[in-house]
Amino acid sequence: MDPRQEKGLQIAATTKLVGEGNMWLVPSQAGKGKYVVDADAKQCTCPDFESRQATCKHLFAVEYTIRREFTDDGETQTVTETVTVKKTYQQKWPAYNAAQVNEKDQFQKLLHDLCKGIGEPSQKMGRPRLPFEDMIFSACFKVYSTVSGRRFMSDLRDAKAKGHISQLPCYNSIFNYFEDETLTPYLEMLIEESSLPLTAIESDFAVDSSGFSTCRFVQWADAKYTNKSLMTKREWVKVHLMCGVKTNVVTAVKITDRFAGDSPMFKQLVDTTANNFIMQEVSADKAYLSADNLQTVVDHSAMPYIPFKSNSASEWGSGMRGQDKKAKWQRKSDLWRQMYHYYELNQRWFFQQYHKRSNVESTFSMIKAKFGDSLRSKTKTAQINEALCKVLAHNICCLIQSMFELDVKPAFWEEEA
Repeated sequence: MDPRQEKGLQIAATTKLVGEGNMWLVPSQAGKGKYVVDADAKQCTCPDFESRQATCKHLFAVEYTIRREFTDDGETQTVTETVTVKKTYQQKWPAYNAAQVNEKDQFQKLLHDLCKGIGEPSQKMGRPRLPFEDMIFSACFKVYSTVSGRRFMSDLRDAKAKGHISQLPCYNSIFNYFEDETLTPYLEMLIEESSLPLTAIESDFAVDSSGFSTCRFVQWADAKYTNKSLMTKREWVKVHLMCGVKTNVVTAVKITDRFAGDSPMFKQLVDTTANNFIMQEVSADKAYLSADNLQTVVDHSAMPYIPFKSNSASEWGSGMRGQDKKAKWQRKSDLWRQMYHYYELNQRWFFQQYHKRSNVESTFSMIKAKFGDSLRSKTKTAQINEALCKVLAHNICCLIQSMFELDVKPAFWEEEA
């Protein structure tokens, strides 16, 4: 796209062009009057066209405006009206019922297959520990059960009888392993591995974050009142994740404290997903808008659908002097400016695609509704591991649903096999 085309896009995106028939009035970017454009004769009264006798930025602006607002059948031009129709999806009830009826048995089988591929970390000293595969299975299965550690022992005895674990641990041992920092990277690895059977299905993804409350409380002094009474609320951790918009499977996840920003997590989530999936679209809300995040998605040959904020600067934005606005606009990257023009000129299409982002909200809703929106663990490490277990349990449930509805046959650790 040459500079005149880009400026034409900018004019069409930021100003309202007035046209009657084939004649259009296009304002000067310098703010000095307007130019007359003849759309049929491809002529303009601006100095650039008079000196070059070639398409100028004002002609490009009119072309973009006509392309956006009208359709041409060769004889007449008619305004196109779009009617929004609510799209509904039919539930495959036999497959859904079968998945729910068999979920608990299938969950244990898939979790056992996942844990078989993690291996056993080396141990140089200390008393011999329980098999690492058994402890990860027990920790995740305990979170899936949503019951206390003591009541969970009945389910764990059944799992041992089915051969899913080699030794039966005490419930206190499960709590101790939640507080082990070495568990965290293994759980992240299992979440990534559990998403791989759906690589042929997922191509569009969404990113967001949500909080999970803990049993800890924080206090602060309320200065609004003269007595400065102490206020109390629950502490919480933040879960950042990327998920597929068709099956809601989580492809990448990162756990942080409640003060961590959303935008810095974007690149890590996208890069992790791109290692395993061929991405076509990535949707995220305005909190993730930045030139670096847009470039990250484009570098993986995908289209970013991140809406611009109301104060996203353009040359013709408000609140700044002309030269300051122009300098701020020119400091933006080429990709940022192109995406801004695309967003302004194609908002109807843009938001149709951006609406897929609502699926990440559904993913968080599924996790919290099924496994709880709070964490029982007391220490920071245990809270992170418990949150990761919730995500892993959710992924396995997504796989089970896909097995019955999409005829997916999960297989893990294929390269190592």
